[in-house]
Amino acid sequence: MSFQWPELLWGLALLPLLALFYAWLQRRRKRLALKYANLSLVRDALVRGAGWRRHVPPVLLLVALALMVVATARPEGEVLLPTKQETIILAMDVSGSMRATDVQPSRIAAAQEAARAFIGDQPKTTRIGIVTFAGTAALVQPPTHSREDLLAAIDRFQLQRGTAVGSGILVSLKTILPDVEFDLRSANPRPKTGEGPRPLIGGDAPKDAPKAPPKPVEPGSHGTAVIILLTDGQTTTGPDPIESAKMAAERGVRVYTVGIGTPKGEIIGAEGWSMRVRLDEDALKNISNLTRGEYFYAGSATDLKKVYEALNTRFVFEKKAIELTALFAGVAALVTILAAALSVLWFHRIL
Repeated sequence: MSFQWPELLWGLALLPLLALFYAWLQRRRKRLALKYANLSLVRDALVRGAGWRRHVPPVLLLVALALMVVATARPEGEVLLPTKQETIILAMDVSGSMRATDVQPSRIAAAQEAARAFIGDQPKTTRIGIVTFAGTAALVQPPTHSREDLLAAIDRFQLQRGTAVGSGILVSLKTILPDVEFDLRSANPRPKTGEGPRPLIGGDAPKDAPKAPPKPVEPGSHGTAVIILLTDGQTTTGPDPIESAKMAAERGVRVYTVGIGTPKGEIIGAEGWSMRVRLDEDALKNISNLTRGEYFYAGSATDLKKVYEALNTRFVFEKKAIELTALFAGVAALVTILAAALSVLWFHRIL
């Protein structure tokens, strides 16, 4: 716990003085009683007196004062609070390398099974969309609350040639923020200043007035949507994934990357060709770092399930620094009320 105004905590030093003042008042009361009252009456009064109970309200009042001093210093603490994640985009690699069996029964089958489990664990209020990418990317399921539609979209995955990780990021980003403009055919998909919007897939750009690029925001500051990017290979076509990640970072959207497979990879082939498919962890780490997301490695089907479980906890709760002044002030008020109530109950006076 930290304090915005820690210098006010010096007020706690006055509390021992108040305690000593209370003790002096108690001794003074006894001396006066012995001086002006009959000794036998004093002895009888002490026997029938309240004893320890008469000290309870003042002690509670002292505790309330301590809490109020702490409250004036404006304490802050990190607490786990539910996030307000409204939209999650699953960007799934469906390139031919996902046929590899270094993750049993295959990379694509393990990814589909883990994605189904992840969807089932999300709150019903969270919308989930699915983007697939290979040589290019496509939104196969717009964000929806229907778990049946999402599962059906996962079952329809078909493997294709090529791996365009940058395209997967961009189509996911446009699903979250429809005003994003880019060119999937360019290595650097970001429009230059004054050029206006570029075509999404092909054709001429709209002949509108040139648009100034949006003002960048703090990476990771977009609090209602995230992208989960799952891939097993290196980019072979499409825009530079780092430039795509920069576009997401400039708009505050976090990209959590999941690498499935093994760094050594596996040799796959068909129709007379073969190639080794490796996991490019460095690129995925750079993407997550740029966007303030996180990278996860899944070298097996079990690892992949654990990754999605870990992602689920990150979306449900998040550490946030909040001011605790109201909490301390509220507890101080309750303690004060309790002290007054006990004093009225036992001694028929407030204090």
